[in-house]
Amino acid sequence: MSAKPLKVLACGDVEGRFSQIFNRVSAIQKKSGPFDLLLCVGDFFGDNDTEWKDYKSGKLKVPIATLILGATNDRQASYYTEDGQEMCENVTYLGKKGTYTESSGLQIAYLSGLESSSEEGDNSHFGRKDTTGLTLPVIADTKYKGVDILITSQWPKNVQKYASAIEGIEDGDQLGSEAVAEVARLLQPRYHFAGLSGIFYERQPYRNHKVIAESSRHATRFIGLAKVGNKQKKKFLYAFNVVPLNKMESAELNKTPQDSTECPFPMSRFWSSNQIDDTDTQFFYNMSGKNKQGSKHKSDFKDGGDRKKQKKQPQATGPCWFCLGSPEVEKHLVVSVGTECYVALAKGGLVPEHVLILPIGHHQSTVSSPQDVRDEIDQYKSCLKKCFKDQGKGVVFFERNFRTQHLQIQVVPIGGSAIQEVKDTFMECAESESISLDEIPKHSDLKQIIPVGVPYFYAELPLGDKLLHRISKNFPLQFGREVLCESGVLNMPERADWKNCKISKEDETTMTADFKAMFKPYDFSLL
Repeated sequence: MSAKPLKVLACGDVEGRFSQIFNRVSAIQKKSGPFDLLLCVGDFFGDNDTEWKDYKSGKLKVPIATLILGATNDRQASYYTEDGQEMCENVTYLGKKGTYTESSGLQIAYLSGLESSSEEGDNSHFGRKDTTGLTLPVIADTKYKGVDILITSQWPKNVQKYASAIEGIEDGDQLGSEAVAEVARLLQPRYHFAGLSGIFYERQPYRNHKVIAESSRHATRFIGLAKVGNKQKKKFLYAFNVVPLNKMESAELNKTPQDSTECPFPMSRFWSSNQIDDTDTQFFYNMSGKNKQGSKHKSDFKDGGDRKKQKKQPQATGPCWFCLGSPEVEKHLVVSVGTECYVALAKGGLVPEHVLILPIGHHQSTVSSPQDVRDEIDQYKSCLKKCFKDQGKGVVFFERNFRTQHLQIQVVPIGGSAIQEVKDTFMECAESESISLDEIPKHSDLKQIIPVGVPYFYAELPLGDKLLHRISKNFPLQFGREVLCESGVLNMPERADWKNCKISKEDETTMTADFKAMFKPYDFSLL
C-alpha cells in the first residue's frame, strides 16, 4: 500500500502580486486543505514589488511553505544572493539548478532562468554547465527511477508534439527551450511545471519508455501555468496529490495512462556530434610524413609464440596512423597485441613507461567501440595497473575524443605523493582553463553517459576517481599531458609539449623492448 499522498499547489508567474497569490492560497487552504507545499514557476518578482517589504519584515505572513525559482533578468537578480536562501518566513529560493528532497521524500528537480548559449550562463541564465550538472548524475546512475517533480522557468521546446495544440499559439515549435526539453527527457519527472509563457496548457501524459522495446516506466505530465491575476483568467494555480515515487510499488508507479503519448523530445543539439575532420597525430605518427592510402587489414606483427587468429577489423577510409594493419603504423613501438586491441609505446612520451591502448581496427572513441573492444581495453587496463602497482606506482588513463580519428587511451604511471595529488591538480588546471570537469560515479560506464559522436575528455585516476568534460567548442589539445606535467604530479613542465620529447628510432626500439620485458608476466595476451 502506498504512503499517504501529499497535497501540492503549483502556480505560474507571481510577478510581484504577492498578496493576490497568498490570499488565494489561504482561501484554498481553508476550503480544500491543508496543502503541504506551494511551488512557484516563472517570475516571482515583477516590475512593482512594493508588497514584498511587508512579507520580508513579517508584517504579512506567507500561509504555506513556498519554493521559488531564480531570476530571468538582471533586475530580479539583486533579490537572490545564494542557493537555498530563505527570502522570508515560508519562502525559499531553491537555487539555479539542483534537486531538493522534501522531508516526506518528495524529490523536486529545478532549473532557474533562461537558456544561454554560453557554458557558464549568468545570474539570470543557465548554461550548459548547469544542465550537465543536473543531468550527469542521473545518466550515470543505473538504478535511477526519475524524480517526482521538475520545475523550470521556461517551457520545454516542442512539448506539444503528439499532443493537443496549444490554445492561442500558432507555431508552438517556436515556444520554449531545447535545453529544458533535454533536461526533462533525461530526468523523467512525473510532473513538470513551467511558466513565463502566459499560457495554461495541460498536456496529455507522455511515456518515458519505448513501447515493446523497453520495460514500462512512469509517465510525465507537463503543465504550463499562466501568470497570477491575468486578465484573461487563464489558470495560474494547479492542485494535485502525489505520493513520493520512492514510497510506491513499481507496478503502481509505472501504470500507463490511457491517453498517454510518445515522448515529444528528441535528443537535443547538446548531445549531437560535432563534425571533426582533422587528424591528431600526437604521440604516435609516421616519421616519413608520407600519406599512403589505407590498405586492407592484415596484421603482420608477430609477438613470438602462437597468436589467436585475427578476425577482420573495421578499416579507416583513408590513412590512419593507429590502425595496426595500416602502412602508416610504426610497428617497432608495439608492445602487446590482443584480439581486439594492442598496446604501444607513446611517441614523445612523458616517461619511459608512457604507453597507449588502441583498438586494432578503426574505432574513433571508447563509446563508439563495440563491446568486445571495450572489454579488451578493460583487460589491458587491469594488467597495466597490476604491473605498475608492483613497482609502487598508480596509473592515470585519459582519452580525448576531440580532433582524433582513432581511439587512443593514454597510460601514464605516477608514483609517491602524486597519487594523492593528481585529482586536485586536474581540478585546479580545469578551473584555470575554464573547463567544466565533472566527477562521475566510480562504478559508472562511460558509454551510458556519453552518446556516440559527442566530443569529450575522460580520465581515470589511481584512486578510482573518474573525471569527464563534454567538449562543446575549443579545448586545449594537450590538457591531459599538461596536467600531469604540473609540479604536484610529475613536475616536468619542460615535457608538456610532446615535440620536445622526440628520440631516435633506435632509442624507441630499445625502450619498447624494455617495456615488453617488464610487462610480459602481466600480459593476458600471452597466457
